[in-house]
Order: sequence, then C-alpha cells, then structure tokens
Amino acid sequence: MSHRFCVSLTHAADDADRATVAFVVANAALGSGQDTVVFLSTEAVRLAEIGYADGIHEAGFAPLADLMSNFAAGGGTLYVCSPCFKKRSLDESKLIPGAKVVGGAKLVEFLAGGSPCVSN
Repeated sequence: MSHRFCVSLTHAADDADRATVAFVVANAALGSGQDTVVFLSTEAVRLAEIGYADGIHEAGFAPLADLMSNFAAGGGTLYVCSPCFKKRSLDESKLIPGAKVVGGAKLVEFLAGGSPCVSN
C-alpha cells in the first residue's frame, strides 16, 4: 500500500474556496502520515510566489498563507508546473520556501508509485 498522496490544484485567488480546501486536505494527508505533494498548475502557480497568498482567507477556514506554511513545516512537497509558471512570466527567485518548479515527468514519477490524487 502506498503511503503517498497528491493534491492537484488549479486555482488561487480566482477561487479561494478551492485553493483553501486543497491545502486543508493536503495538511490532513500529512497528519495521516502520508508523503504528500501539492501540484500547482494553471492559475495555482501564482500561490508559489512570496506574498501572493497573503490576504486570501476563505470564511470558516484558516488563512491560506497559514495553511501553506503549515504544509511546508510539516514536510509537504510543493511542485509548481514549469510550463504554467513560465507562461505567466513569474520569477523563480521569488518562490516561497520549499516550492520546486518541475516538469510533468516529476509528477508522473510521484504518481507512478501508486499515489492517489485528488484535484481541486
């Protein structure tokens, strides 16, 4: 049985509810002892920029920046889709700690180990 879990996220400030719930689930997976990856693609790659998540706070949940910090502090891995990141002309020198810009092959490698993946 795999002890891996993946959350694929395509939203950021454009849908704070989905972005927030994705990190709630990712933190729950970490808390359950899973080796957890959040894969940011399309608009979600913006979350990997320092300061972008500040101020995103969906009612009823912890602020997104706090959820993301807890995820990183808990040992979670944050993969950022390279083509999506480049398309938006974002700057790798402004990545939050722990974020890694990767190609699709890196995600496939993680999933090929038998990881379930949820999308939000």
